[in-house]
Amino acid sequence: MRLGVLVSHLREEEKLILAAAAERGFETHVLQDRSLMLDLTSPEPPPVDLVLDRCVAHTRGACILRIFDSWGIPTLNSSQAVDICDDKVMMSAALAAAGVPTLRTAVAFSIESALQIGEKFGYPLIVKPVSGSWGRLLAKANSPESLRTLLEQKQQLGTHHHGVFYLQEYITKPGRDIRAFVVGGEVIAASYRNAEHWITNVARGAVSTVCPVTSEIEGMSRAAAGAVGAEIAGVDLVETADGLKIIEVNSGAEFKGLRSTTPVPIADVIVEHAASTFAILKGSH
Repeated sequence: MRLGVLVSHLREEEKLILAAAAERGFETHVLQDRSLMLDLTSPEPPPVDLVLDRCVAHTRGACILRIFDSWGIPTLNSSQAVDICDDKVMMSAALAAAGVPTLRTAVAFSIESALQIGEKFGYPLIVKPVSGSWGRLLAKANSPESLRTLLEQKQQLGTHHHGVFYLQEYITKPGRDIRAFVVGGEVIAASYRNAEHWITNVARGAVSTVCPVTSEIEGMSRAAAGAVGAEIAGVDLVETADGLKIIEVNSGAEFKGLRSTTPVPIADVIVEHAASTFAILKGSH
């Protein structure tokens, strides 16, 4: 198999994936997003059988995947799944439509409407960007006054994304949340992400520790990944008084922290799934 790996830059995870593919004798091609030149009128597709998306520039990556899709190159994840995961509004709507327990979420398009949501949900209230990762640009509004100030600042940023107010209930976590890693519909590993701050993201300094994969984590994570159509996903869950709830689903998720807590060779599992996916596609033609 000729495996293409779409990257923004080579992190530890991508190096492990490339090494796992090389060990299996696969031909690998690193597709650096900024270096690609994609002629739409006279296509010259890269010499690959399947592309594994590990691009951290989500908008750029999704565009590239859509082009590959039009050229008949299969990708993991699909461009549709990446689009959904990169748009928190679409993701939350997909989770709700599938009946997956998730945090109470609403969207507003004006400050006055957002303040009405604040009255309905209560405070604190979490304000998130529609698109983004690594816990960046998240804010907690503790009152209507602080919510108004936050949203006025967002409006001044000017981009269309900041004109959509994505609001989520605040959950008092037990100092941690859970990252479960799904590959091909199976949860292969999970870890707690521990932090004193309410943002429990490894990129923001959270510490990963062992988390057993319970039947509840397994079932909810599989359902969440399925709801957004992701074959490979990092699913974030939070423990609440009403049981586990899904925070979000991440396509192309990092697994550096998770890897330190499990003997499961995550990169190998990803490569094996890519190989089996290609074999199935090849057999169907």
